Amino acid sequence: MKLLVKAPAKINLSLDVLYKRPDGFHEVEMIMTTIDLADRVELTLLEQDKIHILSHNRYVPDDQRNLAFQAAQLLKDRYQVKKGVQITIEKTIPVAAGLAGGSSDAAATLRGLNKLWGLGLTLDELAEIGSEIGSDVSFCVYGGTALAKGRGEMITDLPAPPTCWVILAKPFIGVSTAEVYRRLDLNGMKHPEIDEMVKAIKNNDYQSVCENVGNVLEDVTLKLHPEVAQIKEQMKRFGADAVLMSGSGPTVFGIVQHDSRMHRIYNGLRGFCDQVFAVRMLGERHTLD
Repeated sequence: MKLLVKAPAKINLSLDVLYKRPDGFHEVEMIMTTIDLADRVELTLLEQDKIHILSHNRYVPDDQRNLAFQAAQLLKDRYQVKKGVQITIEKTIPVAAGLAGGSSDAAATLRGLNKLWGLGLTLDELAEIGSEIGSDVSFCVYGGTALAKGRGEMITDLPAPPTCWVILAKPFIGVSTAEVYRRLDLNGMKHPEIDEMVKAIKNNDYQSVCENVGNVLEDVTLKLHPEVAQIKEQMKRFGADAVLMSGSGPTVFGIVQHDSRMHRIYNGLRGFCDQVFAVRMLGERHTLD
């Protein structure tokens, strides 16, 4: 028996860090939305009691470092599952890009194995399990658009943002999220207007969404990697309505509503950057079939 599950990337329309918690994590407030750029996760039921990861991307680990492996292991241990699974991950989302590719693969694995192994869990239960794997996994279990608090696991559903194009550009570098958070100056930062972004989304106000994008991690990554700042400037120059780095980077995204401008930005960046995509926001939550 086989199951194919889509694992869409996410972008942060807003990302704020409030303080460092006693457990070593940072307290965050983020508004995230899924986009139509997705990995494909194929789950094949195995009679042997083992987890096998298969990927042709050399940056994807095939052992317990892989978040999809961890998701499968967690379900096996918690629900005494004696069957196994082969998890084949076909990557489209760039690795270490600030787009939650690994977290989305783990979330897709949770949703798929819930069906493949007949566990009968709800999305809420899967999201709670996901929070033990990584900060973005809970959101990726649900998909759609949401306000995330805590270390990312406290999820409040939001409507889909206004319809628009998202152009993403990732330079050929990886960014260490831990390093970015370590260098973050919690005292000197300008906090984005999270409440205004929530209001803009609820009102389906595209102009207000553009005016309220913000990411406190941006300054740190831009100092560490000047090429990220260059991509931001290029996107603005080509006419994006709003430009922001997603997560801890290095991917930068611009949003536009008009096809002609999307094509101009996309074509302009392709000569300047390794990986460029033009996609739509998805906005809708996942369902359990």
